[in-house]
Amino acid sequence: MNGAELEQHRRELEVHCYRLLGSWHEAEDLVQETFLKAWRGRDAFDGRSSVRTWLYKIATNACLDARKSGQRRILPVDLGPPADPSLSLPPRTDVAWLEPVPDRLLDESPEAAFVAKETIELAFVATLQHLPARQRAVLIVRDVLGWPASQTAELLGISVAAANSALQRARATMRERRDDRTRPGPDEQEVARRFAEAYQRADVDGMARLLADHARATMPPLPMWYRGKSAIVQALRQSLPFLGELRTGLTRANRQPAVYSLVRAPGDTEFRPFALSLLTVEAGLIVETTAFHDPDVFDFFARTDDFGGTESSTSA
Repeated sequence: MNGAELEQHRRELEVHCYRLLGSWHEAEDLVQETFLKAWRGRDAFDGRSSVRTWLYKIATNACLDARKSGQRRILPVDLGPPADPSLSLPPRTDVAWLEPVPDRLLDESPEAAFVAKETIELAFVATLQHLPARQRAVLIVRDVLGWPASQTAELLGISVAAANSALQRARATMRERRDDRTRPGPDEQEVARRFAEAYQRADVDGMARLLADHARATMPPLPMWYRGKSAIVQALRQSLPFLGELRTGLTRANRQPAVYSLVRAPGDTEFRPFALSLLTVEAGLIVETTAFHDPDVFDFFARTDDFGGTESSTSA
């Protein structure tokens, strides 16, 4: 075993740990820890399993250990009922927020089949965080990686019966917490483009035409969230026209279309990051927006994506 043999599995292990933890930054740290443990323990590796399987075992258990004392990552909908759009609340810095991941990083995984949309979209990863850590691991290993029960049990150091029981409970919870969703269709990116253009013009009516009546909007690290087109539109009318000059562009995250935005406030001399908004599109309408108003998230995407295709600016 050598460093190159370990390194070829880095990206798929990071994707695996991201599903378990809801944070790419934590995933990167724990994969690095996995490689250190594997290298230090290489003499004890007996070759009964592949190096890849051995690394998954180390990484999975490292993630489980990390979550024993840590907070699970959430979205604003986990904090309480929808907010009155006339109210505004300050950011919550005491909450561990779920983080998005750029598609560009997912595309670098040699195991592309394991980063299909339905296994990495934000709603799926968010729902995973509601499972107890071991159930989460079993569900990912069985239903995403496709490992058999015996191999899953060995990975986690439990019996096959316990692995199967954990899988049944995890699947039941996922069914309860996830709405049935239709496939987004080929117009997904076009809807995102039209939304970005309306957003840049501060055209609230144009944005409203692209929202489903039952749409939901969240804005971490702001703790409030809105349910229904009317509430979202009211919130937009109260804020968007007064931000300043906007620039928007398209990218992708978690296999979903995303819109990034920059704003130049009145009296300011430069554009500054405003939000990165992931869109969920069904039947030609947006059913959910998750707008990350977090400079760290924006900087992370800027480092991994050239944010190409920026629209020309329009005064709001």
